[in-house]
Amino acid sequence: MAKLFFSYSHADEALRNVLEGHLTMLKRQGLIEPWHDRRITAGSEFDAAISTHLEEADVILLLVSVDFLASEYCYSKEMMRALERHEAGNAKVIPVILRPCDWHSAPFGKLLAAPRDGKAVTMWPNQDEAFTDVAVKVREAVKALGGTPARGIAGRPATPSGSTAGTSPAVTAGPELPRSSNLRVKREFSQLDRDQFMHDSFEYMARFFEGSLDELQKRNADIKTRYQRIDARRFVAHIYRHGQKVTECAISLGGSGLENGIAFSYDASASGGFNEMLRVENDSQSLYLKGFGMQTHGPQRNEKLSNEGAAEHLWTLLMERLQR
Repeated sequence: MAKLFFSYSHADEALRNVLEGHLTMLKRQGLIEPWHDRRITAGSEFDAAISTHLEEADVILLLVSVDFLASEYCYSKEMMRALERHEAGNAKVIPVILRPCDWHSAPFGKLLAAPRDGKAVTMWPNQDEAFTDVAVKVREAVKALGGTPARGIAGRPATPSGSTAGTSPAVTAGPELPRSSNLRVKREFSQLDRDQFMHDSFEYMARFFEGSLDELQKRNADIKTRYQRIDARRFVAHIYRHGQKVTECAISLGGSGLENGIAFSYDASASGGFNEMLRVENDSQSLYLKGFGMQTHGPQRNEKLSNEGAAEHLWTLLMERLQR
């Protein structure tokens, strides 16, 4: 069984919880024994416990975000030591890009990151798909260890920096009590949380549509586009081919009895009706958007959409009439 260490910022704890859920099958199959700092018992020395588990880990996941890069502890203590062990062949380091940030120039930037193509988890239309890709990468790394339990890659014992095999580690911790890995508790989301999430999603969509319209026009000589921000709660998009309008839409935040949703209409002049509606929902760990309008049917009704996923969904509706 390979020992797996999570190096992360507490600002990303919710995403780490979701990732750990996606690693459940590896735990059930006895392939990994995950550890993170929330498992430090009361009375234990924080630094000593982290150092011990970091030195014993076979696989180290760097959960990368702007908060991870800004954390002196994550960057200087955990990440740098993890890379030392990776270079020595005593551990496998996998950068997991959680949120967009300038990570390519970081010391781990030369490593192959997960999810696929190093695209941040929060930028995937379906975050479950992104985390599944990470789980597959972890499974591949564990298989490459050849089943050697907690001894480092190629069977070499993990030793602290500056020490040699057979020398006692500089920092040791007492025996850890056995415990369940089922320690996640349901998160509670306030109305403020929901309203802020919906507002942030709408603002992301506005930037997404403006950028997409601009790029569409640049790439196609016969296409002209027009983006207009009507007010703080509404914007419209128009697409023309050879001077003739082909498709348009209006996207609104709340209004007309839709205070809890983001509405999409094929009529840019519409102020009340809609063809698609996105509402904020949540599971036990995170908020997401879900489609409830006439354009959402079948398996799509069960999709949990991130900001980008929701924006891509509405953009696809706009483009359908152009792509026929």
